[in-house]
Amino acid sequence: MDDALLDLLRHVDTPTVCNAIEVAQGKRGFNDFTRGTMVASDGSALAMVGYARTARIQAVKPPSEPADVIKARRMGYYKYMSEGPRPGVAVVQDMDVPNAIGAYWGEVNTNIHKAFGLSGALTDGVMRDLGDLPDGFPVVAGSIGPSHGFVHVIDFDHPVEIFGMSVPPGALVHADRHGGVVIPDDIIPKLADAIAQLMRSEKIVFDAVRGKRIDFAEFETVWAAFEAART
Repeated sequence: MDDALLDLLRHVDTPTVCNAIEVAQGKRGFNDFTRGTMVASDGSALAMVGYARTARIQAVKPPSEPADVIKARRMGYYKYMSEGPRPGVAVVQDMDVPNAIGAYWGEVNTNIHKAFGLSGALTDGVMRDLGDLPDGFPVVAGSIGPSHGFVHVIDFDHPVEIFGMSVPPGALVHADRHGGVVIPDDIIPKLADAIAQLMRSEKIVFDAVRGKRIDFAEFETVWAAFEAART
């Protein structure tokens, strides 16, 4: 992924990427996206884009392993998050879902992960400290809550699932206030052209209807042009 594509992806929303993938594939049916409503720490933030650094956590019950094992895994997790390709996105599955209570993503962890050079966090778990999170590190989460509970890392660098979306380590992820998608590897070289084609086709409709009153005959003409342009 070159710098131009990265900048483009940061400035388009996730629904646009979802549609553009279908344009690049030449068919509907792409389904590597989250299901259900997620919450964003900053609805006006640029989209997070990056290669997935994955982990799983729990918080309802305290860990039962020896303290030195827990500490070693925690430090191994942070080392893992500090490394790897950039841009990167922390993708963390909460194994307590649908009863997640432990906010892993708060003021402390967001600042740490931002300092590691990550672009944001995507999780089905809990976030907190809204208003105190650092600029430039969006979090898209499953819920908001006040407590960290007994939150602890149980493993990392394995495939995870976020709101029905499977994410292997290293997958290219795009996420914003709408949720997230995993961009197929074979689509990456085609994505910029697909986004441009999508925007050209949608402009046909927008130019015809925004701020205007049209009749059905005019709409039929516009829609035919739109369908021809997007295929």
